[in-house]
Amino acid sequence: MVAFQVSLMFGAPFGAAALGGANPGQLPVELRVVSGVSAAIWTFATMIVLVRGGYAISRLPRGLSRWGTWVLVGYLAIGVLMNLASFSPGERFGWAPFTLALFILTLVLALGGFAWVLAMTSAASH
Repeated sequence: MVAFQVSLMFGAPFGAAALGGANPGQLPVELRVVSGVSAAIWTFATMIVLVRGGYAISRLPRGLSRWGTWVLVGYLAIGVLMNLASFSPGERFGWAPFTLALFILTLVLALGGFAWVLAMTSAASH
């Protein structure tokens, strides 16, 4: 996600698969700025998820990682809906499934990780 946004920021011709697909080819300068901000947000989201998953690669407080993971779950849920509603085939058939996978994995992490999933499936089988 970060690499895609950075490539858009630097002028890669992927505009048809981004921001509603209304700008095929390179994005206009103002939307390249949006892609740069998006890359920064996704980088921060990555740090939040890594800390929540137990990989303390940064000094983010655990409370921020718990809260931030839930914010990211909501953000990704909205992203899935927006990608599905897009007129851009790249967003509907490429980004929507990708964002759905990120949503599911982030939800599992927010609920307590895969240990939570194993506990739930173990409880359900008894």
